[in-house]
Amino acid sequence: MIRIGVTGPESSGKTTLSQSLADHYNIPFIPEAARAYLEKTNGKYEQFDLDEIAKTQLNKLLASKQHITICDSDFSVMEIWSNYKYGTVSELISELVNKDLFDLHILCTPDIPWEADQLRENPDTRDQLFELYKASLEVHNKNFIIVSGAHKDRLKKCLKTLDLLLNI
Repeated sequence: MIRIGVTGPESSGKTTLSQSLADHYNIPFIPEAARAYLEKTNGKYEQFDLDEIAKTQLNKLLASKQHITICDSDFSVMEIWSNYKYGTVSELISELVNKDLFDLHILCTPDIPWEADQLRENPDTRDQLFELYKASLEVHNKNFIIVSGAHKDRLKKCLKTLDLLLNI
């Protein structure tokens, strides 16, 4: 089983890329648990809610029996979000970030136009947040690639990397 986590700042193309990868491999992808959670709370949350979101994301990831599992998020999202907003990270989220739950992380560069919605919070700090994501992946010694540019270029780089990982 190969697990792929798509990560990066808000409005950096994670969901679009996850959907395209899933379509290419003809599999479902695991949607971002945070979005579903926050839609139910009208975007209101406290730090403890991040643990609940992380648990939901973990349960969906572990329940997947696909040969390739594509997850529209990874646990670095919870780490960066918690640290950026609250200045601390829970023990649970730290533990999840330290585990090797993904075979590959795909870090999306925020070099595409911002798309506002009621759940997004940081239109002006995406580049700064991107650097935090990159640093987290490096510090935790994760296997990752960075994708940027037009969607077709991002997808092409991902497919080339995944084909190598899958020995296709």
